[in-house]
Amino acid sequence: MGLCWNEAEYVLSPVLLYTWRMTLPPTTESTVTRRPLSPVILPCVDIQRGRAVRLYEGDPERETVYFDSPLRAAQHWVSLGATMLHLVDLDAATGKGDNRDLIAHMVREVGVPVEVGGGVRSRQAADDLLRLGVSRVVIGTAAVARPALVSELLQAHGSEAVVVSIDARLSESGQLEAATHGWAQGSGVQVAELTTQLAAAGLEHLIFTDVSRDGTLRGLDRDLMGQVRRLWLNTLLVGGGVADQSDVALLQELNIEGAIVGRALYEGTLPYPLE
Repeated sequence: MGLCWNEAEYVLSPVLLYTWRMTLPPTTESTVTRRPLSPVILPCVDIQRGRAVRLYEGDPERETVYFDSPLRAAQHWVSLGATMLHLVDLDAATGKGDNRDLIAHMVREVGVPVEVGGGVRSRQAADDLLRLGVSRVVIGTAAVARPALVSELLQAHGSEAVVVSIDARLSESGQLEAATHGWAQGSGVQVAELTTQLAAAGLEHLIFTDVSRDGTLRGLDRDLMGQVRRLWLNTLLVGGGVADQSDVALLQELNIEGAIVGRALYEGTLPYPLE
């Protein structure tokens, strides 16, 4: 797997390549001749009521518990070779408490970088997580409700410490609309409008989740993923319905950098590490 850069070949693992691309300034990135690359798969540990779960279509009442201990879940993926993890505090996202003490313990114990989202709706919340040793904070609802917060965090911590996660579903009018507050509410904000604002603010890293497919193993929506790729030209990770190797092939075809994956890994429909 190589990149043509000043006529030199570099062979990197998918995660190292993802990390390398994330450190490039936009002007350098645009000069790189890109070839189809193996997408990065980031294992996801969703935490609700102190357990590692997955939700069906984002519904907190339709959970499947995979590990009683989120730390054990994280350690499981690290033992299989994960070099970065995506953690979500579902209780904080839905306003039903938080799991910050548990997350702090996980950050100390897992031995790999983690990014954390769920209920990060203020500068203080983001700063607190970063002080705990979290590598990146993931901003969801606040990016929709308070776009200025994203700019503030980017200025304070830089583009490598801030990720925005857009959770979306089709509205009744057929528009792609951002969902907020743990996916429970529509925002009235169109994804196309939001991505334009985020790019102007200097955001590099975006996560997009198709709420209607999340946790369903129905596979990625090809047309929707293509639409989002066209809307966001910087680093893009996606989620929502990833089921098997065919979804990985779709990511590669669409030149999407990777995916956040939960249920498909926990249930073994997608091998990890990738074969």
